[in-house]
Amino acid sequence: MSVLDPLSHALAAVVAGAHSGLTALGADPSAGTTWLLCIAVVVAVVRLALLPLVVRGVRQTHAAARARPHLKKIAERYRDRRDAESLRKMMAERRVVSSEHGVSRLGCLPLLLQLPIWLALYQLLADVAAGTPVGPMDAGLAASLGGATVLGVSLAGRGYLGAGGAHLAVVAGLAAVTAAVTFVTQRYLVATTIVTDDLPEAVASAQQLMPAVATVGILVAGGVVPVALLGYWLVNALWTMGQSAVVWRWFPTPGSPAALRGRA
Repeated sequence: MSVLDPLSHALAAVVAGAHSGLTALGADPSAGTTWLLCIAVVVAVVRLALLPLVVRGVRQTHAAARARPHLKKIAERYRDRRDAESLRKMMAERRVVSSEHGVSRLGCLPLLLQLPIWLALYQLLADVAAGTPVGPMDAGLAASLGGATVLGVSLAGRGYLGAGGAHLAVVAGLAAVTAAVTFVTQRYLVATTIVTDDLPEAVASAQQLMPAVATVGILVAGGVVPVALLGYWLVNALWTMGQSAVVWRWFPTPGSPAALRGRA
């Protein structure tokens, strides 16, 4: 039994509920398109549930950007003072500035809370696509999803090679489109809302490499995960692009290239 089982079972209930609702509306219960729509419903439900954390994260990013110049001045003032009393005063001043600008010491908490959900969703789709029942996704539903196809390609299928040209085209197409959407999102929407002026050179360089790393990671992983999970990644990537575009357009981090663009 995994610690992620409660989350996986909750997500399985969403998939089963979406499948029941779609079939009640006349969708073919065994069709690949029906199951892909169920996966899209799961993405929508999960991402809507996480919106409060996203809003909190954006606010924390803005608060940190406003506090950064003041924190930099404090660091410069105490740069050559390493005695215990000076360090104590420096930390006290940093806490005052952080409090004034609303910077939380738990700024990374929203991201950390999301990780178990992503892992549970991966576990659910990988298990069900392999025909393993999970909670409300009983043996019949698991077998239905595992046997469903899109353009003749099984949603449970894995890998780029070994199953013919149609399989290669579908898997490579899903992976390539997902990778392209992710690259555009990271390079032109996310990266331009990050303030890198005061970051260490190594950190700034890592930020610049993130779009390429994410893109390559998706292309490599696309060859080993089930097609059903690739479908989830694509829908999730499109949601992330839309969400990032909203932040880029209306809520850019103060001092970031996206914010300066609005002033031009």
